[in-house]
Amino acid sequence: MHRNRPTRDIDESELSVTEPKEQAAGVTAVAVALKRAVEEMGVVRTARTLARVNQVHGFDCPGCAWPEPSGHRRPAEFCENGAKAVAEEATLRTVTPEFFAAHSIEDLADKSGYWLGQQGRLTHPMVLRPGDTHYSPIEWEDAYRLIAEHLRTLATPNEALFYTSGRTANETAFLYQLLVRSYGTNNLPDCSNMCHESSGTALTSSIGIGKGSVSIDDFEAADLIIVAGQNPGTNHPRMLSALAGAKAKGAKIIAVNPLPETGLLGFRDPQTVKGFTSGVSIADDFLQIRLGGDMALFQGLGRLLFEAEDAAPGTVVDREFVDAHCAGFAEYEKNVRAVDFGTVREATGLTDDELGRTARLLAASKNIIICWAMGLTQQAHGVATIEEATNLLLLRGMIGKPGAGVCPVRGHSNVQGDRTMGIWEKMPDSFLDALDREFGITSPREHGFDTVNAIRAMREGRAKVFFGMGGNFVSATPDTEVTEAALRGCALTVHVSTKLNRSHVVHGQTALILPTLGRTDEDLHGGVKQQVSVEDSMSMVHLSTGRLKPVSDQLRSEVAIVCELAQTLFGADHPVPWAQYQRNYDKIRDAIARVVPGCADYNTRVRQRNGFVLPHPPRDSREFRTTTGKANFAVNELSWTPVPEGRLILQTLRSHDQYNTTIYGLDDRYRGVHGGRKVILMNADDIAELGFTDGELVDLISEWTDGSERKVTGFRVIGYPTPRGNAAAYYPETNPLVPLDHVAARSNTPVSKAVTIRLERHLHVGQPS
Repeated sequence: MHRNRPTRDIDESELSVTEPKEQAAGVTAVAVALKRAVEEMGVVRTARTLARVNQVHGFDCPGCAWPEPSGHRRPAEFCENGAKAVAEEATLRTVTPEFFAAHSIEDLADKSGYWLGQQGRLTHPMVLRPGDTHYSPIEWEDAYRLIAEHLRTLATPNEALFYTSGRTANETAFLYQLLVRSYGTNNLPDCSNMCHESSGTALTSSIGIGKGSVSIDDFEAADLIIVAGQNPGTNHPRMLSALAGAKAKGAKIIAVNPLPETGLLGFRDPQTVKGFTSGVSIADDFLQIRLGGDMALFQGLGRLLFEAEDAAPGTVVDREFVDAHCAGFAEYEKNVRAVDFGTVREATGLTDDELGRTARLLAASKNIIICWAMGLTQQAHGVATIEEATNLLLLRGMIGKPGAGVCPVRGHSNVQGDRTMGIWEKMPDSFLDALDREFGITSPREHGFDTVNAIRAMREGRAKVFFGMGGNFVSATPDTEVTEAALRGCALTVHVSTKLNRSHVVHGQTALILPTLGRTDEDLHGGVKQQVSVEDSMSMVHLSTGRLKPVSDQLRSEVAIVCELAQTLFGADHPVPWAQYQRNYDKIRDAIARVVPGCADYNTRVRQRNGFVLPHPPRDSREFRTTTGKANFAVNELSWTPVPEGRLILQTLRSHDQYNTTIYGLDDRYRGVHGGRKVILMNADDIAELGFTDGELVDLISEWTDGSERKVTGFRVIGYPTPRGNAAAYYPETNPLVPLDHVAARSNTPVSKAVTIRLERHLHVGQPS
């Protein structure tokens, strides 16, 4: 099927700019969502599919991990970008062997990621052998034998890397890590390494578990919600409904972000009468902070809270909670009382009045939630920043009570579940011991490579096989030129995928593409319909059931791919019952129940209407399983991101028409960018001071501490209300600017929100230099 397959690629000369929008969602979002869905799926398929998104007996949205409400679910329990994600997966467009015969690797390598993704669903396993110019079909059994032969010839299992995307369901993730550990390595890099690793690192140190402590119901019980370093209107729009519900109950909401984000300023819920008229103003206050200034903000607020306690003893610090449940309080108090407000103002760009207003709300509120996303995690001091936010909540006793707590808002739909199921290069011995007892294997104990270290290992020839379970590794990772060269140095690259992407054309000496079922597809084994399960960003685990007929009889589920590969690799005598698991996913969940903490009686509990919630000791009983046995106040030296003279600090971000590396379209209508993607958003005063003009084309050059530089070309300057010295541009187009070694302390997360760049005038072809 070639339904409406686009033939034109992005033409940046067609880019146009309008004024940014003042309100998000509304009727326009409905119209855009339906238009995209019908273009990809047709009218009937659109109606049947969207009616099942995030419903009790439907399928989990393949987009973000925002939870479903625990009570009544609305008929349209999805957002505009969720509808786009579903349309991308459930498209009737197909990429067949004939497509690959007509398009050489050289031809495909010249296409943008947007064009590649728009071609449709992959239908057959394909192979690219050394010297080939085109991918060609391969039988599944031959593909498995090829992978097994490569894995068996490695000098050590640690020469293989097994990457995972956050869309992989719990059953697949559990079996995938079981295969990898049975093979003999912990090299399990995943997308969380690049996103919320800083959150997990900070929270594990502070409260003993690397997950958020709030539920969706807590939002309506909160009276103050701080949303920092986050753009819900684009990245997880259903969060706006929860924020609007909190406002209706009287909560105050503070937005902390370098850019004014439309969704946090105004929201028109298309499923309410008001959404068709005036909408809701979400943020009561907008703190337009400088990039990298959040740690200074939280420390400055800490000092102000202690000063408020001095003025009214016993009214601000929750002494009962601190004394009973916390360690390190005195050291924290000493540290933040010494914070210099001049430094706080310089680092944040905020005024004393803005800081004071926020501190007064923190001091007066009874139930406080702090939410954050990549704006905090992808900083060099991201871990410390999140610890400082958590310090404020501990100071006020805001862990383990209704309407209060930490809320890292994760992106991909099951990225948190993958980690629960064992997708981590540093799983604790207790998990590995349980795995070994259950299956009679011997799991390796040496820690494996995370994403950054996996790229380094490939670059240095220490890793020779790359296996990607979903995702688009090339476009998701930093330092694109280095990453692509690293992958091309591999003997074998394998990608389990639903759609064509850039990673398929940046290949090892031998390359395989294995087409898999998506979240929307019916998964039948022996005529029996199978279900998978996922965990949302608030620790709820629930079932997901696809119902669409797959576009090809050659598609196999991720579970089937793992099980069949394992049988080929290990043989019939392996102690894990791979064939049984492939036939019946309930058997996988029975094993999960015996191995994974909190998953007892999995099959029964996951079939409840809303599934089940995993245990969270700080939330459930104020139990903190840290090194001290208590919640730990962190003490951090204040760090922030100054702007060198003549330079800018760049953050990479998504447009409204994309989700992670998937580009749905070319309109970021909330920011007023249409028809293209190569733009840089800058403060008007910076544009003038640096000698450029609005609309001019420039090249962006990043500067790293080792003296190296990286460059992307032909970006259009757009005047935008950013803080002075800060700029923003879309990824993956600007991923080449992020140095591989520019990582967050302790989490090793790439620092994509604080890249030092300079601008140079773009020289057109034939233009004299």
